[in-house]
Amino acid sequence: MGENHFAQWPVVIYGIVLLMASIAYFIMVQSLPPLHKKGSALASAIGADRKGIISTIIYLVGLVLSFVHPLLGVGCYFIVAAMWFIPDGRIEKKIHDTNESSKIT
Repeated sequence: MGENHFAQWPVVIYGIVLLMASIAYFIMVQSLPPLHKKGSALASAIGADRKGIISTIIYLVGLVLSFVHPLLGVGCYFIVAAMWFIPDGRIEKKIHDTNESSKIT
C-alpha cells in the first residue's frame, strides 16, 4: 500500500486479505472446542471469541470505507492491529488458573 501512496485498490485488496485471514481465524477457533473434551480448559477459555468477531466486523467496515477514502480503511485496519497488540490472555489465564487449582488439591 505504501509503495502506491495508499491508492484505493491496493488498500481494498489488503482489506480483502485481512478479512479472509480474520474469517479463517474465526473458523479455526470454532473448530477447536469440538476436538477437546466437553468443559475442557481450552473450550472454556475460547468462549464467545468477541475480539475475533469484532475484528472481522471492523475489517469489513474498513473494506467498505476504503471505497469512500482509502485512509478510512487504513484507519480501521490500524484499529484492529492496535486491538491485537495487547495479547488475548484467555488461554494463558485459564491454564494458569487450572495449574493453581491442581496445586491446591
